[in-house]
Amino acid sequence: MTGGPDQGVEYLQEHFLTAARLAKVEALRAAGVNPYPVTFTPTATAASIHEAHAGLAAGEASGDRATVAGRLLALRRLGRLAFGVLLDGTGRIQLYADEAVLGEQLAAFTDLDPGDWVGATGEVIRTRRGELSVKVDEVTLLAKALRPLPEKWHGLQDVEVRHRRRYLDLAVNPRAREVLAARSRLLASLRATLDGRGFLEVETPTLQAQAGGALAKPFVTHHNALNQDMYLRIAIELHLKRLIVGGVERVYEIGRIFRNEGVSPRHNPEFTMLECYQAFADYHDMIELTEALVSEAARAVAGTPDLEYQGRLLSLATPWPRVTYLGATAEATGLAWDMAMPLDRAREQALELGIEVHPDWGVGKIVSEVFEAHAEPGLWQPTVVMDYPKEISPLARDHRSEPGLVERFEVIVAGRELANAFSELNDPREQRRRFEAQAAARARGDEEAHPLDEDFLLALEYGMPPTGGLGVGVDRLAMLLTGEESIREVILFPALRPEGQPG
Repeated sequence: MTGGPDQGVEYLQEHFLTAARLAKVEALRAAGVNPYPVTFTPTATAASIHEAHAGLAAGEASGDRATVAGRLLALRRLGRLAFGVLLDGTGRIQLYADEAVLGEQLAAFTDLDPGDWVGATGEVIRTRRGELSVKVDEVTLLAKALRPLPEKWHGLQDVEVRHRRRYLDLAVNPRAREVLAARSRLLASLRATLDGRGFLEVETPTLQAQAGGALAKPFVTHHNALNQDMYLRIAIELHLKRLIVGGVERVYEIGRIFRNEGVSPRHNPEFTMLECYQAFADYHDMIELTEALVSEAARAVAGTPDLEYQGRLLSLATPWPRVTYLGATAEATGLAWDMAMPLDRAREQALELGIEVHPDWGVGKIVSEVFEAHAEPGLWQPTVVMDYPKEISPLARDHRSEPGLVERFEVIVAGRELANAFSELNDPREQRRRFEAQAAARARGDEEAHPLDEDFLLALEYGMPPTGGLGVGVDRLAMLLTGEESIREVILFPALRPEGQPG
């Protein structure tokens, strides 16, 4: 029983479970006890106790005292004894309460409720049944929980409640805490790899006058003081490239991105990207960097590059196979694709494959729709898909030998994009032509087309050296490394439809 968001004071007073807890709060206050004290100082954690006393035999006392603090998950009394399960940030430890030690205070201990935050002091022992415990001689209520934890304290099973009430998920589900810790190790690994290669971490604006760097629909807000519309960023790219222009030769940011799109187990409108840029590099260099980032993260999080995902073996061991975009599309469809092919033929082949073709699409856009529908889902092991159509890559450099293509790759894993990288376009006049083509598409109603960013073009006119750029979806990488199939499991507070709304 958790209660809804609209069930406040009246609910607490009227429901028998919460009313009983409110009565306990009032009784404590009447007795001069603050049920919400200011501070408490533990001297040990559950993990440190387990580590220090792993060799303690059943029925033995250690002679060492410890003070622990955490949430009480369970409590039971057996005659003159009582047992509690305490959860702190490192794990669980049993609290062992004996009337012979606590005397009349045993009643105060057993008057606690699951969900309460408590502090306890006592000797570390191992019970006759082999449970490592703190034999309590002092106990302090640190925060009285007015609402009970979910009935099955060992696991909250309702997925909807788990995502909406992440605090409950973390309180009762060890798996939720494991995923949180794994994500933290992932971020630390990404930073360590880049820092070790001489990259500088920076922070660039989240609120922007123009939302560029990707083909996506932005969130729009209004800045009152400036009296202008502003946009939450849809990419980090253009500001990091400005830093390359300024002479910061290796730069990266791990930051939040916002795209005004649907909500699903694979998509969240707010997500985390790693973007990095390296002067005097191209997309071949970015392949090597991507392999290093992902393989080292796999070892940091999972201890091995060989994983199981959705019941199938998935190896992130490097090097990964390379295929071309057109070649992968041809292999998946059994049809030949070429950037020089007649537009009518491309449309006919797409229609044969069940792809609805928009009148404004060129060959490159048509091929991209076919690739996403037929080729991408079949790429399970990490695959570097190289040389994308120019039409769908407005920020990438023209391919040095293949007309109509650009020097771009994506890493596809388990049928979805994990990373995207370019040899960056640094010719300001060519970039202007690309932006103008995107602006024309916006004028025709394409809300995801790239805006014409005059300030970025001005920066390019001052000269940007040859540069390789890379973007990695941190949430999707976290899903792979933890074995989770829903992005909502690796984002602490995912966007959800209003409570009670179907869909």
